[in-house]
Amino acid sequence: MTERIKVGDNYKDFSLKDHNRKDFRLSDHLGKRVLLSFHPLAWTSVCAGQMKSLEENKKTLDSLNTVAVGVSVDSVPCKKAWAKELGIKETSLLSDFWPHGEVAMLYGLFRDKQGVAERSQVLLDEAGKVALVKVYEPGQPPDMKEIIEAIKRL
Repeated sequence: MTERIKVGDNYKDFSLKDHNRKDFRLSDHLGKRVLLSFHPLAWTSVCAGQMKSLEENKKTLDSLNTVAVGVSVDSVPCKKAWAKELGIKETSLLSDFWPHGEVAMLYGLFRDKQGVAERSQVLLDEAGKVALVKVYEPGQPPDMKEIIEAIKRL
């Protein structure tokens, strides 16, 4: 497993398709803060809550110059159906499907035995430096209030 990314590291660029088949290249968002919200799998309750919280806090995140995206190993069609089911219209759900988990591996957040990403939040500042890495227990949902406070401190 690749060493986990840590605070102070430079971002590691990637490009993934979102649930609408649009390309998301991380380096295209330099100048903004970026929240990479990794989750294990679509169609699970904790992951659903995690993605809904990104959507529910979109206006706040926008006001803080922050782009938030969900990232998991699910395929694009799976992510599209899940976004529709959850009512997610403005938050990009990225597919790290193939090569399987490549971005999660790049950031050192891939669970080899399970074949999924760690539930985690990676916050990048405007220059692409890692400002926060928080990994959660599998059933523990991320606390968006905590993340928003971290963004405000940047």
